[in-house]
Amino acid sequence: MESREHRAGRLLLIACAISFVCFFGSYMRIPIVPLFATSMGADAAQVGLINSAFMLMAGALSIPSGLVSDRLGRRIPLLGGLLLLAGSSFLLYWSNSPLQMAGVYLLFGIGLSAFSPTLMSYVADVTPPEVLGQAYGWYTMALYGGMTLGPAAGGFLGTALGLRPVFLVSGGLILAMFVVALFLLPATPRAASGAAPHRAILPTLRGLMGNRRLLACLAATMGTCFGFGMFVTFMPLYIRSQGMHSGHVGFVFAAQSLANAVSRLPSGKLSDRVADRSRLVAGGLAVFAVALAAFGLCRSVVPLMGVAALMGMSMGVAFTAVSALIADVVPREQRGLAMGCYNTCVYAGMMLCAAGMGPVIREEGFRTGFFLNGVVGLATLILFVALYRRPVSVVGPSA
Repeated sequence: MESREHRAGRLLLIACAISFVCFFGSYMRIPIVPLFATSMGADAAQVGLINSAFMLMAGALSIPSGLVSDRLGRRIPLLGGLLLLAGSSFLLYWSNSPLQMAGVYLLFGIGLSAFSPTLMSYVADVTPPEVLGQAYGWYTMALYGGMTLGPAAGGFLGTALGLRPVFLVSGGLILAMFVVALFLLPATPRAASGAAPHRAILPTLRGLMGNRRLLACLAATMGTCFGFGMFVTFMPLYIRSQGMHSGHVGFVFAAQSLANAVSRLPSGKLSDRVADRSRLVAGGLAVFAVALAAFGLCRSVVPLMGVAALMGMSMGVAFTAVSALIADVVPREQRGLAMGCYNTCVYAGMMLCAAGMGPVIREEGFRTGFFLNGVVGLATLILFVALYRRPVSVVGPSA
């Protein structure tokens, strides 16, 4: 008979493989979609609307999708999300206008909102509490690895095969993971996925919002993703403004991605050994804030790569610990909803930065923009510590 530890390890490995391939396939489209849209006559504003359609749906629906996974179990939203992700890639292949692409990207956002928080909750459901940090280290490393390698693979395939065939490859990879999940990921135990009496979404959400430590984790997530939005959205423009070329953009982003991915597993192991995971979160937030402000002082590619690596490492430490903390501080039957809140904060933080920092940079310059993001990072650290140190109120479902 298979031991509990062996079964947990096997299911974690399958979940990591699904996460890696799905994010790899989904992010293959990142460099292709803007080129494909412009080839059909889209301008920069329309390309932005296509991407915002995905971000809007993924952020808005992550919370209700998490609640659905708590009530119906993990398999239904997980499998449904995989089908939507695969289907959106196939539909992009058949798209003939920017408007059609925007509609397809709405489906992409719905699929990701169903898939991502559900699989994160599944990992917590099947993992023994004493190794939860390591499990999320492996899981987030697989996830971020897919997000990192996917765009590079998409760009290569777009050059080798053309733009449209990339969508078929993407859809095929994700559809294969649907088959893997269908046959190899069993339903989680009933006690972990919906056995408790159901309440309406608003009372359930209000109950979670009374959990100070969960609020601390969500504040840390949104504040950090606000700063990461500054990096993703405006760093290429900053590098070009310093007289560097697009190859240097790749070096800086690669340094951040590599440090972020490599730091995940050791951070997970460390979070299982320390008495208080929140110290790792606080340390990661502090380094992250310093790195953001330091970008404004960099004038060449080597310092930018060094600071980007420091930022990536701080994110690896903070986010791995935050994921484990969320699973620790909420009732098991509400993990899906909590992970939905987490994913909503990820997309909301990045969207707020993209929308809010553009006018600041236009009027005051990049240095001021990076400095202000460092201040936001410091404020996030203070808010996290203040909320987390207060008495905890874990509210479970009422009878």
